[in-house]
Amino acid sequence: MDELNYTISQMLQKTGLSGIYTEWGTKAVILLGILLVTYAATKIFRHLVIPALQTISSQTKATWDDHLFNDRVLHGVCRLLPPVVWYMLLPLAFPDMPELLDILRKISMIYLVVVSLLFISLLLNTLYEISSHHETWRDRPIKGIYQMIKLVAVCIGAILILSTLIGKDATTILAGLGASAAILMLIFKDSILGLVAGIQLSANDMLRPGDWITMSKYGADGYVTEVTLTTVKVQNFDKTITTIPPYALVSDSFQNWRGMWESGGRRIRRSFLIDANTVHFCSGEELNRFRQKGLMPEKEGEMPERETVNLEVFRNHVLRYIQHHPGIHPDLLQMVRMLQPTSEGIPIEIYCFTQTTEWIPYEVLQAEISDHIIAVIPAFGLKLFQRPSGEDLQRIG
Repeated sequence: MDELNYTISQMLQKTGLSGIYTEWGTKAVILLGILLVTYAATKIFRHLVIPALQTISSQTKATWDDHLFNDRVLHGVCRLLPPVVWYMLLPLAFPDMPELLDILRKISMIYLVVVSLLFISLLLNTLYEISSHHETWRDRPIKGIYQMIKLVAVCIGAILILSTLIGKDATTILAGLGASAAILMLIFKDSILGLVAGIQLSANDMLRPGDWITMSKYGADGYVTEVTLTTVKVQNFDKTITTIPPYALVSDSFQNWRGMWESGGRRIRRSFLIDANTVHFCSGEELNRFRQKGLMPEKEGEMPERETVNLEVFRNHVLRYIQHHPGIHPDLLQMVRMLQPTSEGIPIEIYCFTQTTEWIPYEVLQAEISDHIIAVIPAFGLKLFQRPSGEDLQRIG
């Protein structure tokens, strides 16, 4: 180091400089040399190393390295070179000025911490993109985990910057912050709870972006659009956005409709109230009429061991109707049952699953089945129960 300063000083003295001008001229030449080294290192990395790495990654079959060696990440690495070069070479320029050297090296260290945080952020964003394209992690709510890592990195970076400014070890600052742990936990309460909830949601596969969930407590009924560290965004069917804390999804109950999508069928469960006064035993003439209209198979009801009730014939007809309907899923449960009679009639419930899970086709199919049942009920001598209206009472009067 002394030989370098002496050599440069001798060269400057030959140009006519002397005394204090020689000393500062030497420092200026060394600083210029440091800047040239920084510029050369940056250019070599950008124009030689980065293209070489990207060429190698493009020739591999894997796709993750294409994301990892993209321009953003590698340029983030390139930003790390200047502060490292300055920190290492500044002692050459100021060997006899320790106070100024200490200030400049602190500035270089702070700059290094800042660009390191930027690089970590870019790297985590790239890893999130890679995991979003991976089949295993594509539908997992892992964005909150990456956000928590960023938050921890920023906290560590802030501690390093503070320790650099005050000239104390980072462990000493951490020990001092230990006394303020309660305050820190209060400040970052939502982030900590969100991280724990995000891990539970991901580990138990309780929630994925794109799932249809219903949570009446928060007025949520729609599709999950984003799962972050502190919020879960749900776009409702009325196009409003509901935000839910992640820990609420773990502590409270919510309904996830993903199982319905995966099963390939959507349930129809609808009851029809039959007027109990219209239920009766069928005569032979009625049974023949049912057969002629195709409401009852030919062999059904022949020489019965017991009398046939019109409500039973109706239930059997509805069951055959849904069993042969092309829109009903044949591999899932199909049932027509009688529920507990009430003061408003006898509930006859159909229970089956459609072959589509899309909302509009589902509603169309459900309405089609309901229309047929309502229209065919009078053919069996039955009536739907309906509360009397003012017009009915007027007609009776």
